[in-house]
Amino acid sequence: MKTNNVYSIFSIITFLLLSLCACNSPNKKQQENKPLNIVYIMADDHAYQAVSAYGSQVSKLAPTPNIDRIANEGARMDAVYCTNSICGPSRASILTGKFSHVNGFYKNVDGGDFNGEQLTFPKIFQKNGYETAVIGKWHLGTTPTGFDYSKVLINWGGGKELIIILNFVSME
Repeated sequence: MKTNNVYSIFSIITFLLLSLCACNSPNKKQQENKPLNIVYIMADDHAYQAVSAYGSQVSKLAPTPNIDRIANEGARMDAVYCTNSICGPSRASILTGKFSHVNGFYKNVDGGDFNGEQLTFPKIFQKNGYETAVIGKWHLGTTPTGFDYSKVLINWGGGKELIIILNFVSME
């Protein structure tokens, strides 16, 4: 069990470091004066081809200028892989850095509830002075933990969802 916790912590830290490295770095003066604020947006059923920042022919039919601006001024993930493409289990894997069979949430319907006592990356942000919030569809059957603010739809089963926004703001 201890080995799983070490791997989980390592996975979460690796994810966060890679995400931060992918960001455009501000100038030296900004780094000294202003802590980093992070907004993580996860949209279900939104293929990369539908975001015009990726340059797909499909995206030219319906440009996404606001998402493109975020991609240009923040970070654009060009090599992201999904360990579980099902709504709730995918969220649980992202939150914990664990595969579904390890974090215990492996299917949307009759798959149990997410164990919020597990270490998640929002809890790590909280411990490091960030205020955390989640807004949108939770789809994990339990009340969110690790967030200072949450406004979520807690549900079970399939369904089309909008966007989940995880916001991490430094309290410094």
